[in-house]
Amino acid sequence: MASLSPPEEAAASYLHRHTKRYSSSNGVESVSDFSKRPKISPPQQSSNFISPSEIESEFSHHDPDFARVNNGSFGCCPSSILALQRDWQLRFLRQPDRFYFDELKPKISESRAVIKRLINAEHEDEVSIVDNATTAAAIVLQQTAWAFREGRFEKGDAVVMLHYAYGSVKKSVEAYVTRSGGQVIEVLLPFPVISADEIVGRFRKALESGKANGRRVRLALIDHVTSMPSVVIPIKELVKICREEGVDQVFVDAAHGIGCVDVDMKEIGADFYTSNLHKWFFAPPSVAFLYCRKSKNGCAADLHHPVVSNEYGNGLAIESSWVGTRDYSAQLVVPSILEFVNRFEGGIDGIKKRNHESVVEMGQMLVKSWGTQLGCPPEMCASMVMVGLPVCLGVSSDSDALKLRTLLRERFRVETPIYFRPPGEGEIDAIAGYVRISFQVYNKPEDYHRLRDAVNELVREGFRCTSLSG
Repeated sequence: MASLSPPEEAAASYLHRHTKRYSSSNGVESVSDFSKRPKISPPQQSSNFISPSEIESEFSHHDPDFARVNNGSFGCCPSSILALQRDWQLRFLRQPDRFYFDELKPKISESRAVIKRLINAEHEDEVSIVDNATTAAAIVLQQTAWAFREGRFEKGDAVVMLHYAYGSVKKSVEAYVTRSGGQVIEVLLPFPVISADEIVGRFRKALESGKANGRRVRLALIDHVTSMPSVVIPIKELVKICREEGVDQVFVDAAHGIGCVDVDMKEIGADFYTSNLHKWFFAPPSVAFLYCRKSKNGCAADLHHPVVSNEYGNGLAIESSWVGTRDYSAQLVVPSILEFVNRFEGGIDGIKKRNHESVVEMGQMLVKSWGTQLGCPPEMCASMVMVGLPVCLGVSSDSDALKLRTLLRERFRVETPIYFRPPGEGEIDAIAGYVRISFQVYNKPEDYHRLRDAVNELVREGFRCTSLSG
């Protein structure tokens, strides 16, 4: 028999363990509190935990020349999962008809079952697998648009969303809601953030505005973790306020949710919740889930995938399982990703805890070196944190932020997003530029030391963003 390459051997090993475990175990993994809920997999002995050298090997395909402190943008996928993905791709290509009729939907259902247990949903058919959180937003907002166009919502009724909602989601609100006659109210959030109370207070005021003159707030769109600037939003409290104020539906956009913050559908209580799995759950791009809570009014039954296939009308989960010929392999490796995260002490919860502690430590190290500040208290960040840049760099526009990001990439081989915060009225020499750093299992302190030293070198040179052309 021919010998296997290392990736093929890893894939074969994972497939063997996956098949054995799932045929003999039907437990549930903890998402946030080990004492409250059983785990999907049994506890490991410490000798079986993944080693630092194994972690390095799993991510050896990363460019070694770069300090990659931007996991938040595109995530990461270990080599063993990529090998398994390739196996699924070949299984399809060997005999597409048999794969389509016999394997695809049952295997997607297995992935949905894993997600259902991870997020503590009540029913498996509340979970649909889609390409990404932007697709999920389109599904929910499409339903809202139909309600306006069909007269179930009145013209001028409101949709409330955070000012820091992701750009493509804001565009989707414009495309679906505004064009259909809905009024969009943005909650202007402070930054830097001092406490969660600031967010709660401003959210209440936005709801009051949406309900003025007898109008109704039909949908509240709330981020779990805002992207830029990055802040963990107190979603449980905001959802509770929405219920008290009679908001029809609540949609939580948690592109950075699973693998980054605690995700429990029964505790959060939203009508809709979406999260990418390729950002913080080690999936290949691109795969996400959309949770749609079953309710008495049957609102979830009116949700449809924007790509209409012959599955239209069979429920969103089934519609989403077939949107035409495409590569479904990222969806099929989800059970194996669970195997991967359970190689770490504490599973996904242990990873989240260590990533949070590490990113705060690295953020505070940068603050001390640059003489600046964090963008929020440590308890309001997860695996990402905003760190103020020295004022002398002269970040004074979004264009400056992008050009400085490019300079750090091309000259110093450091990849990190930069956010421009316009100074408030009367502010003098306020910090206007912030870097967003992420921490994932493959990161090392040296990555952040390189960022620290690069910025300090620019400061010593007397660099200002005005010197950058284009």
